[in-house]
Amino acid sequence: MLKKIFPALLTFLGLCFIAGPALAVDIGAPAPDFELKTMDGQNFRLSQLKGQPILLKLATTWCPTCRQQTAEILAAGDYLKDHGVVVVEVFLQDSTAMVKEYLQGKDFPMAHYEMIDDGRVLRAYNVYLIPRVLFIDRDFKVRRDGSLMPASALKAEMAKILEKK
Repeated sequence: MLKKIFPALLTFLGLCFIAGPALAVDIGAPAPDFELKTMDGQNFRLSQLKGQPILLKLATTWCPTCRQQTAEILAAGDYLKDHGVVVVEVFLQDSTAMVKEYLQGKDFPMAHYEMIDDGRVLRAYNVYLIPRVLFIDRDFKVRRDGSLMPASALKAEMAKILEKK
């Protein structure tokens, strides 16, 4: 019995590891655009930031790793501000009350937009893990698509993107 199940299990696991990266946005591809309302009710379109470097975080308020990523972004906050990086946080599967409570007491030094997804961003970015951290360059091309980054790595990776003017 085990001889029959083992090859099928190996094939399944192999497909999982191969399929995972295929779901990410291709590096160098244009960032999928979206339009949502910010937490203060303003219309926001990601493409309105074209010409500026963007750090896009897709996450939830209740995910411990997502919370850690926010702390890392805050730790790199002055660097991001000094280099004109705009941070856009899209909260998936959260209510307005949850997001407001989560953001309470957080002081983002850089330009920062926060909004709640209505499902469009989830689909456009094929979100299969959180937090999802993307760097989008001034030409609106995705330069990084991955998970949690410490502040030091975040600054180093963003520096590479900022060098390419």
